[in-house]
Amino acid sequence: MSKTHPKIAVAQIRYFDIHKKNNIEKIKKYIKNAAKAEADIVCFPESCLYKTETLHSDDEFLKEIKQECKKNSIWCIITEYFILRGKPYNLAILISREGKITGTSKKIHLYGDSEKIKPGKKPRVFETDFAKIGIIICWDLAFPELFKKMKEAGAEIVFCPAEWGYSHHSKKAYKKTPKKQELRLLRSLVRTRAFENLFFIALCNPVEKRREKVLAYSAICSPHRILKEIIDKEGLITAELNLKEIEKFEKIYPK
Repeated sequence: MSKTHPKIAVAQIRYFDIHKKNNIEKIKKYIKNAAKAEADIVCFPESCLYKTETLHSDDEFLKEIKQECKKNSIWCIITEYFILRGKPYNLAILISREGKITGTSKKIHLYGDSEKIKPGKKPRVFETDFAKIGIIICWDLAFPELFKKMKEAGAEIVFCPAEWGYSHHSKKAYKKTPKKQELRLLRSLVRTRAFENLFFIALCNPVEKRREKVLAYSAICSPHRILKEIIDKEGLITAELNLKEIEKFEKIYPK
C-alpha cells in the first residue's frame, strides 16, 4: 500500500452462476484474487449480493464479506438494496481492511430501481489509508455536478459500481447497433468525468443475462486515458495509480 501509488481493482463478475440466488462465493473468490494482486481495494458491480431480497446491514452474507476483507487485508465496495432505519436504499457499502463498515453511499439519481427505493441526497467522499475516495452508483455517472462536489471534497479516486442496461431505451436511437453505441457512450462518460475533474475513476459492471441487456464493460481511467478495461467477459482488472499526477494536471489545466 502506498499513499501516492495505490493499486485498485475492479471485479467484473458473472452473476448467479455458482448459486442461483446470491454471489457470495464469487465475491469472496475475487476478494482473494484482488488481494493476491496486491490491490488496496476491490470494487464490485451494483446489485451484486442477492437476487431477490432487500437486505439489512447485519445480514449474514455481509458478515462473510467483512470477514474475507479482514482475512485478506483489503478494502472492498459492495452495492445492494439495503434497509436503513426502516427505509430501502440502493446502497454502496465501504468495508475496510479490518473488516469494518466505514461508510455508505446512497444512489442519488434512480433509474430502473423500484418505486419503493428512496434516493440519496448527496455524494460521499471517504478517507482511507491509500486515498480519498468518492462513491456514486450507476446512473449518477450522468450528472457532472455530483463529481464536481466530490472533487471539492478532496476526492482523488471515484468508484462507480453499476448495472448499466441499454436495450429498452437505445434500440430506437441506435437501431442496429445499440450495444456498440452504448459502449461508446459509457466509455466517453467515464473519460469525461475523469478529465473535467482531474481525478481517477473506476467503473464496474457485471456480466449478466436478462431481458434488459446489461453492458459488460468496466474500466479504470485517469484524467487523460483509460488505463485498463474489460469487455464482455468475467475478470479482474487492476491498475497502479500515481496520485501525484493530479497535482500535475491541476497545474496544466487550472480552474
